[in-house]
Formats: sequence, structure tokens, C-alpha cells
Amino acid sequence: MNGLVLRIAREADGPALAEIYALYVRDTSITFDYEPPNGAEFSRRILATLARYPYLVAELDGKPVGYAYASAFKGRAAYDWAVETSIYIAMGCHGKGIGSALYGELERLLAAQRVLNVNACITYPNPGSVAFHEKLGYRQAAHFHQCGYKLGKWWDVIWMEKTLGEHGNPPAEFIPFSNLCSKGVSL
Repeated sequence: MNGLVLRIAREADGPALAEIYALYVRDTSITFDYEPPNGAEFSRRILATLARYPYLVAELDGKPVGYAYASAFKGRAAYDWAVETSIYIAMGCHGKGIGSALYGELERLLAAQRVLNVNACITYPNPGSVAFHEKLGYRQAAHFHQCGYKLGKWWDVIWMEKTLGEHGNPPAEFIPFSNLCSKGVSL
């Protein structure tokens, strides 16, 4: 997409990203948050994530229009090679290739960290998100029934997964994102 810039998130992005996320919190079941976090909380989350995982922003004409990041799949050392991915695109900006660009770069960086499994937790039904993930090579791995309550109804959750590399024995050591950045990784 012409004019699209991808970059690593900064603390100062908190308010703009919180604004994108707030509409999903208030108006959809895509996230199970009930109250939108403020910009300061978002800034804290960005910095906490960047210590270990990529957190990316997509800009059009200097304005954030989407973001994607990875987080721990589980908090135990044996899960170092698996992450959960999250992506949010500003309302009105879907279908323009922003999500595919963000996920492509996110997966490239995760592979450089030696992550092997990427997992996406999706409120179900959500045909748009399922189709998006399938287009990028994800497949459904699990379906949990009526596990989240929002907007006056119960929602299912599915997990979709994608493998980024071969599972060697033993695996190559996981590299925290902050270490990767100190080695000069760039977008």
C-alpha cells in the first residue's frame, strides 16, 4: 500500500493506539475487555512488550492506523518458542493490506527471535478475522465454547496457529526482542 510505513512502537504511541483499541472494546466482542485502557496504560504495555517481543505500528500519512504485537503464549520457559499474536486496525481501514503488512513483518521478526509457533485467539464467530488468518496460513487448532460474556451474550473462542520454522531438537535459543534490537535489527 502506497504511503504505508511500518515501525516499532514507541511509548508516545500509547494515546493513539488506545484510541484505535477503545472502539473495539466499546463496540465489539473482538476483545473481552469491558473498559478501554487509557493512553498511559497503553504506553506502559508497549514498553513492557518490547522487552521481549515485537510491537509494531502501521502509519498512513504520519497517523497510526493499526498495530500488531506478540506476547507470551504461556509464562513457562518451555513455551519460549510459542507466542500469541494480536492485531488491531483502525475502523475504516480494513481491507487495504495493512493487517497483512503488519503480520508479515511481525512474523519476520519473530522468526529472527527463533519463535516457531504463532497463535491467535479469536472471538467466535468472527468470519473476517478467521478468513484473514487463514489467508496468512493459520489453521484452527482449538474451539472453546461460551467462555466469554460481552454485549449481552456468551461468545466462543477459537485458537488458530501457524508454524514459522522447523522444530529442531534441541531448539535454537530464543532471543528476546530487546536483544535483537541491540544487534541492529530493523524494519
